[in-house]
Amino acid sequence: MSIRIIPLDALEKSDKITEETIPPLLFPRLKNLYSRRAARLRQLADKNPLGDYLRFAAKIAQAQEIVLYDHPLHIDLHSRLKQAASIGKPPLDIHSLPRGDHWQRLLHSLIAELKPEMTGQALAVLENLEKSSASELESMADALFAQEFARLNSDKAPFIWAALSVYWAQMAAHIPGKARATFGEHRQFCPVCASMPVASVVHMATQREDLRYLHCNLCESEWYVEPAKCTNCEQTIDMHYWALESEKSAIKAESCGDCGTYLKMLYQEKDPALEPVADDLASLVLDARMEQEGFARSSLNPFLFPGE
Repeated sequence: MSIRIIPLDALEKSDKITEETIPPLLFPRLKNLYSRRAARLRQLADKNPLGDYLRFAAKIAQAQEIVLYDHPLHIDLHSRLKQAASIGKPPLDIHSLPRGDHWQRLLHSLIAELKPEMTGQALAVLENLEKSSASELESMADALFAQEFARLNSDKAPFIWAALSVYWAQMAAHIPGKARATFGEHRQFCPVCASMPVASVVHMATQREDLRYLHCNLCESEWYVEPAKCTNCEQTIDMHYWALESEKSAIKAESCGDCGTYLKMLYQEKDPALEPVADDLASLVLDARMEQEGFARSSLNPFLFPGE
C-alpha cells in the first residue's frame, strides 16, 4: 500500500474521499512546531551526555520558528498537485520540484538570527555560508537531496537543511488536497516530498492502538504505516523490538531481519511530550546498540548528516 494525494477539485461527487478511520496522511501543523521542538531539545539536554549538541540544535529550531513567521510563503500549488497526481508522484518531490529562491531567503534569515547565538566553529560555518554564492548554495542543497553527503562538510548540512525544511513545510501546509491509500511501492518515503522519515510516532488514541505514523525529516508531514511491518521493505516476519530501559520504554527500535534495518518508534501514550526530531536525536545510545547488533538506520535526522 502507498499513499497518493488527490486534488480536491479533481474529485467527482461520486468519487469523494470518505473520512477514513485512520487518516493516511497528516499535513504539517506549523503553529509553534519549531518552538515546541526547541523546548523539547532544551529539556532533553539537561541529563544527556550530548547536552551541548542538543542545545545547539535547539537554537536552530528556535531560529526556524522565527524565520517561518518573518517570511511567510505565498504559493498556489493547484497545477503542481494535478501534474503530480497524473503521474503518481509526490507533489513536492525533492528530486524534480524546481526550487524557488525563497529557501535561500530563509537561509540568510536563519544565519542572521543564529550568528549572535554562535561562537567558535559554528560561527565560522555561518559566516562561510553567508559568503557563499547562490549557485554554491543550490549545489549544497542538491547534494543533500541526492544523499551525496561527501560533497559538503557535515557542519554546514544542518543549516542548509533547516532552511530547506521550513520551505518544504510551508509548501506542504499549502497543499489543497486529500490523501488516499492505494496499492503501490516506496511507502518508506514521504508521499508529499519523497524524503526520508526521521522516526515513527505511535499516536495517542482512545479507540485504536495502532496509529503508527512516519514523520518526514523535511516537510514535517506524517504518513500512516501499519504496525508490525517493516517500514523499509514491508516484510512482516523476523521483526523485533529493542529498548534500552524496559518493555515500558517510550522509545524502541523496530528491526527487520530481512533487510537489516531499523527505525525508532516513539510512543506518545507513554510520554506525551515526545517530539520526533528531538527525541530521536537524544536517544543515540539506542542507535549505537542497534549498530552493535548489525542493523543500519533506515531514517535520517536533520541534525545528524554523514560526511566529512
